[in-house]
This record gives sequence, structure tokens and C-alpha cells, in this order.
Amino acid sequence: MQLSHSNSPSTGKAQSDKAIWYFLLCWTILNAVQAYTLEIHADEAYYWLYSRFLDWGYFDHPPMVAIFILIGDSLVHNEFGLRLMTVISSTVSLYVLWMIVKKYQIQAKWFILTVSGIFIFHIYGFTTTPDAPLFLFTVLFYFVYQKYLKEDHLKWALLLAVVIACLLYSKYHGILLIGFTILSNIGLLKRRSLWVIVLLSVALFIPHILWQVNHGYPSINYHLFEQSSDHYQFSQTYTYFPGQLLMAGPLIGWFLFYTAFKTRIKDAFIRCLMVNCIGTFAFFLISSIKGEVQPQWTLIAFAPLTMLALIYFKQADNRRVWFARLAIANLVFIVLIRVLIITGSPLIRKIGQVKSLYGFKEWAQVIHQKVGDNYLMMNNGFQDASKYDFYNNTTKGFAYDERYYRLTQFDIWPIEDSMQHKKVYYLVKIPVKKVTTDTLNTSGGLWYGGWVNNLRTYQKVKIATVTPNIKATSGQKIIIDLTITNPYAYPINFGNTGYEHQVALEACLFKGTDLIGVQESGDDFHQLALNPAQSTHYKFTLAGPVQKGKYTLLFSLITDPFAGSKNSRIISLTIE
Repeated sequence: MQLSHSNSPSTGKAQSDKAIWYFLLCWTILNAVQAYTLEIHADEAYYWLYSRFLDWGYFDHPPMVAIFILIGDSLVHNEFGLRLMTVISSTVSLYVLWMIVKKYQIQAKWFILTVSGIFIFHIYGFTTTPDAPLFLFTVLFYFVYQKYLKEDHLKWALLLAVVIACLLYSKYHGILLIGFTILSNIGLLKRRSLWVIVLLSVALFIPHILWQVNHGYPSINYHLFEQSSDHYQFSQTYTYFPGQLLMAGPLIGWFLFYTAFKTRIKDAFIRCLMVNCIGTFAFFLISSIKGEVQPQWTLIAFAPLTMLALIYFKQADNRRVWFARLAIANLVFIVLIRVLIITGSPLIRKIGQVKSLYGFKEWAQVIHQKVGDNYLMMNNGFQDASKYDFYNNTTKGFAYDERYYRLTQFDIWPIEDSMQHKKVYYLVKIPVKKVTTDTLNTSGGLWYGGWVNNLRTYQKVKIATVTPNIKATSGQKIIIDLTITNPYAYPINFGNTGYEHQVALEACLFKGTDLIGVQESGDDFHQLALNPAQSTHYKFTLAGPVQKGKYTLLFSLITDPFAGSKNSRIISLTIE
């Protein structure tokens, strides 16, 4: 049977949107209240810093989330301002979703019961992460694509190209939507207008591509290599399924998946929804082999899942009274959880990720009283430093990414550059002997701090090897040719004479996640000096492990009192 490119024609009397408008009003109010009352998540604070350093790209994501935050934050600097665009875009997304499925004569009642019960829509109805703009432009893509299937007009092609560019500027997952859509309808390749879409969307995305090139492809390295797990764990896969069911709705999720995949494909648009839904969920299932898949990564698949389930309801022509009752119970359960979060119930405050949403506003203010207008350095990831910055409306909180942690956008921003040779307050969770002279009992827990004079760090220095894979025999001395590059706008040297804080180049050897040995360079390393953007070669002599097996290696520049930064990529070392 040949499938039509047009949507199933609407018949019968057009239904009123009044119920939809009332639903969207309630939806917006609930999201706005939660956006205003709840402290920010660490990721939101991190993305707020994106908006303070606007660029065409960032280490983790494209820049659309920074634009979202900048708009609201420029109106009011608080939690609500940071989340304003997310609240608006969530409501707009659901209305556009309704406009799409309305063409299939879906009743407003079933739309409201289904959409309001999808848990992931609630989470990203007020939380500002790259997923918020991703969902908006995903729904807009389907809306415009539906028009484009019916009418091969230049206006729809141009609009689709703009939406695709915005989709890619939101999150890299957008490429899945584009790829699976083409796969669902190969005949589109015969349309001349499709190539207009391709050329224009690529042209609009070129600034981000150039940013990646100029910064050494940090996002590609992180997402494709740094996030990958060396060893497969079955838990990464079997936890994927319950996570997706929960995101679809604690009580109704199983039924939405069941009905979505039973939908009869009667036109090209439904086929597009089906291929995208199955393809996206399958893609992340396969991705679980390489590492943990967070439940929200599949947000892009919940738009087609929702539409397919609703279309099936119409195709089956079944009122399903029991589903209505279950959906109401599901909604009540979700709203109850949201109310408990808004009110800060003691039960909620004890839950893992949720407890980090309370107490850090006061924590940031207490720390700022100690630090004043000086720089603050923290060593436990980007989260707390970002919260400090947001709640004090500053960019003087800095995350020192230790060799045991991953790289972040703090390795690109000019904050570290501005801190050199200045007095900095060092705040950590574990005391450092002779450094952390202060003990701070805060609402965010117990912290230890102390002043570090004449700061000296080399977090941005890049150390590269000829190959990411090294093979050697047991106990062999390995000569590794390192290329050391100075990315700073000022000259640097690795000498220790006359410096308060000594620097050393160390090779860190890991077995799995365990650090099993550290080896220091020769004294000739301290003779190196580099001008801005200059590179030099250095021969590092590594004593290979005696025990055979697979190891990982990285090179780190360490200055006391810090633990050493992650200056090279992970290198695979095989001892035969």
C-alpha cells in the first residue's frame, strides 16, 4: 500500500480549543510557581555561566540554552528569570503539539490526560537545560515538516531549515531527528527544496562548526570518547527500560509505549513519527553499551511517542474509561510530588538529586561573606562553583578540574587566566594540611577553606601524544614524545626558582578507575618556557608496569597545594 504524503483529512465539526487553553493556563501557572520557588539545580547554574560568556559553542553543548537564560536573566536575576524562557517554551511546545495532532481529530480530553501525565514534560516544564530548547524546536520541526509534506513550497523549506539550525544549536541529539526523518521518507531526496534545506541549515550552523575547529573539537572528544566506559556493565542497559517507563509516566508509561507501537501507519507523517520514536529509543539503548544513558536524554523521542499514542486512541475508537481513571491518578501523583518539592517537604529533601535544590542560596551568601570580592577556587566539579557564581551574580567562582575529573567549560573560559598571581580563597570538602585554616558549617554542609597567595596553575595547558594507544613489554622504559602547548595570552614557564608554588609534570597511571602510580618528569622539564600559542616537544621517560594488562595514562601539571589538572587526553597503555 502506498502511503500518502498528506495528513489524514479532518472530518466532522471542528472542536473548540477552550479546554486546551484552560489546561495550558494551569500548566503555565504550576511551572511558573515552581520556577520561582525552587533553588536552581547545579546544571542550571552552569548554563547560566554560559550566558555570561556568550559564544558560538561550549564544551558540553551548543549555545541555545545560553540564549534562553540570557533573555530571562536580563529581565530579573533570580531563579524565575533563569527559567522564564523554559516556562514559556514548554507551554508553546504543548500547544504546537496539540495543533499537530488536532488534524487527526484527537479529542482535547485525551490530549490533556496523556500530555499532563508524561513525567518528563513536567521536569522540563520549568528546569532550564539544553533539553528545554531541544523539545521546543523538536515540536516545531514536526509542525513545519507536516506542512512541508503536504505542500512543497519554498516558504516551508526555508522555515524548516531555520528550525533545523535552531534544533542543532539546542543539543546535538537533534541530528537523530533529522536522520530518522529522512530515513522514514527516502523519497524526499528527490525534492529540490530538500537540498535548499540542507544547504541553508548547514550554512546557519557553520559558526558553531568553526568554534569546534578553533577549540580542538572539545564537544566531539567529550561525547564520543571521554563519556565512554572502558568496561560494559549490564546495569547500564537494564536500568534504561524502567527509566524510560518512569519518564513516560509512573502509572501510564507502559500503556503509552504499548499503544504507540500499535499505531497503524496510514500516511508519511505517522511513519516519520514511528521511525523517530523507535529509532531514538533504540539508539540510546545501544548507547548503553558504551556508558550510562541518563533517562532525560530521550526527551526528543517523547514528542512522537505522545502523538503516536494519541493517534492510536483515535484509530482504535475506544473510550478506555479505565485509562482515563488511571491517567487522573497518575497526574495527581505527579502534582503531589511537585507540590512536595515546592514546599520543601522533609521527605523530599532526603532524596538524592532533589536535596541539592535546597540550602545552597544561603551557602553561597555565607561563603561570599568570607571571600568578598576575591576569587574562589573549588575542586569538586563545576556544580558548586557555578551555584556560587549565580547566587552572587559573579564570575569569580572557579572550578579547578582535577586529574580525576572530566574537563568542563571552566577549562575554556578566561577565569583561570585572571586569577594568576592573585590571592585566592580555596574551598574544599576534605581539609588540606597547612592550607585550609577555616572550618565553615553551612546549610550546604561542612566545608574547609583557606587563602592561597600568588596563585599558579596551568589547567589549560594542552599535552598531546603522537598516538592515543601505546604498547610496551613488562618493565620497559617507554619514551613518550609529548607536544606541550601554551593556550594562554601570556608567556608561561615551568621553572621553580623564585616561585612560591612548585610545578611538576606527572604521568598518572590508572588500572580501571584506580590510580596505581605517579611518575614525575626529569629536571629538564623545568627549563621549558613558552610564548602565547607556542608549542614544544618534550621526551618523557615512563617506567612501564611490570604486570601485564591494560592501563590508562594521562599527563598532569601539578602545583601545590592542588591535586593536579587533566592536561592530556586519556591514553591507552597495553603491557604485553
